[in-house]
Amino acid sequence: MIHQLIGQMKKQLGQLDHWLDAAETYAKDKKFEPNLVLSYRLAPDQYALVKQVQSACDTAKFAVARLAGKDAPSHPDTEATLAELHARVRAVIEYLGSFAAADLAAAATRAIGLPRWEGKIMLGADYLVEHAIPNFFFHATHTYAILRHIGVPLGKRDFLGALTLRNP
Repeated sequence: MIHQLIGQMKKQLGQLDHWLDAAETYAKDKKFEPNLVLSYRLAPDQYALVKQVQSACDTAKFAVARLAGKDAPSHPDTEATLAELHARVRAVIEYLGSFAAADLAAAATRAIGLPRWEGKIMLGADYLVEHAIPNFFFHATHTYAILRHIGVPLGKRDFLGALTLRNP
């Protein structure tokens, strides 16, 4: 199940990559510089779009790395264009795709600790469900909301992506 949840983060980052394409198209249609969207935010005390995307990417890559007991790749927060944000999103999608279910076999019971937890730990399953997934979707949803707020034509299907539909 943990591998499947990491797969959902990977899928959602693919959707986020699509939203960035839609933002670029929208900006060009409305005749404004597409890279301006990186500085847009919903409220003065919230992250701008660029930081929302960086945070969604970081949450996903750190989650899988911590759960697998590995070091995550470094991505300095230097993106200043939509093209650079695309590259970061795609690099994290590729990274998430490099993990097999076997890499996460011990993840549910792995002790996860973060400096801000002041010496306390969470078990991997709790960390994923209570911290990583909500944090990931918080930043992904804010990215979507910022783009919708400025008028980028995205809908629920753009958020959800393809569903695994089966015949009964």
